[in-house]
Amino acid sequence: MKQNAMLTIASLLSILFMTFHLTDDIIRGMASGQVSNLVGVLILVVWLYGTLVLAERRSGYIIMLVASLLGLGIPVIHMMGKGVGVGGNIAKSSGAFFFVWTIIALGVTALLSVILSARELWTLQWGQPR
Repeated sequence: MKQNAMLTIASLLSILFMTFHLTDDIIRGMASGQVSNLVGVLILVVWLYGTLVLAERRSGYIIMLVASLLGLGIPVIHMMGKGVGVGGNIAKSSGAFFFVWTIIALGVTALLSVILSARELWTLQWGQPR
């Protein structure tokens, strides 16, 4: 499979898992269901635009790299603190399996996106369009 196709698929999966995660956070009361969540929606739109519209361009790779790094932080935050980590009540709640599976899947696909987008940026010749 082409590396760009793998990057697109991994990035789209990360976006999907991030939407599941944001929804679950709102349902569980870990995130407010207010207008402030539109910042997360805006980040997802930029990430989606970079993945689909700016595919195979330097700007698209940079957007996917930065957004994937942000996505990679979500499992770390939840495993260390609020949610699954110390003092978290997720394991005792309904839907715990889906919550934990989503953040693990997000971590896997985001890390793969980081690796693939960094590799694409590394192999690009600076000053030459793709």
